[in-house]
Amino acid sequence: MPTGREPRHLNPSSAGRVRDGVLHPPNCGAPLVGQELASLPADPKSNGKANATGSSVAGSTVFLYEFLRPGFTYPQILIEHDDNGKGQISFKKDGFDEWLTDPVSLSPVTTEKLKAAFTALNFLESSENYQYVKDFSNMGNVTITLRHDGKTRTAKFNWTENKNAKMLFDEYRRVSNEYTWKFEITVGRENQPLQTPGMMDALDSYIQRDEISDPPHLVPFLTELSNDERLPLIARNHAAKLIKLIGKPKK
Repeated sequence: MPTGREPRHLNPSSAGRVRDGVLHPPNCGAPLVGQELASLPADPKSNGKANATGSSVAGSTVFLYEFLRPGFTYPQILIEHDDNGKGQISFKKDGFDEWLTDPVSLSPVTTEKLKAAFTALNFLESSENYQYVKDFSNMGNVTITLRHDGKTRTAKFNWTENKNAKMLFDEYRRVSNEYTWKFEITVGRENQPLQTPGMMDALDSYIQRDEISDPPHLVPFLTELSNDERLPLIARNHAAKLIKLIGKPKK
C-alpha cells in the first residue's frame, strides 16, 4: 500500500545556464504525450533518431510510460523505448514549462524484466483494469502503453494489486530515478561540483532502498566519476564506495 509520502526526487538541474546561483533548464521542446505518441506510425528509416512525428523510437514495438502528478518535483516524466531498451526520457521541473530530454539505454536486465511483465499480463490482448479499488492519485497517475505490429493498448492506474502491473509501475519509477539522477550529476560536475557530494548521498539512498532498476548498470559511470578530479574528494570516494557496495552479493 502507498505510504502517502512523495517519492524522493532530486531537484533537477539542467543543461542550461547558471543564473543567480540557480541552474535554469533550456527550452528543449515538448515531446508528444501518452496515447498521442503511441498512435504514431513507426518509421523504419529513422534509425532511432527523432523523426518528423516527434518520436525518437522507431520500429514495430514501442513501450511508453508516463508519470503525472502536479506539485511533485518532477510533475511529469515520459519514457519511451523500443524492444532493445533504446529510447529517451523527458521530464519537467515543477515551476518550469520546458522539457528536459536525455537518451535512454536500458540494461538487458531491466529490459527483460519489463518485457517479462508485459508478457505475463498478456498486455495487448487483455482488457483487465489494473486500478486498485481505492484511488491514490495523490501519489501520481501512471499511463503505460504498448504498441506492437499495428496494435496499441494503454492502461492507466495509480495503484494496483496485480503483481505484474505493479512490477511495471515500480520498474519504470526506478528507471526514472536512475536517469534523472544521472542528468543531475552530469550537470553538477560541469557547473556546480560542490553539490555533487549531496547527489552521491541521494544515489546511495536510492540503492539502499532498491530504487534503482539495475545498479550494476551504473558501475562504468560511477568509475568515471570516481576518477573525475572536478568533483570534491568526498564525492569521488563515495562513488568508489558505491561501486564496492554494488559488487557485494545480496544476502
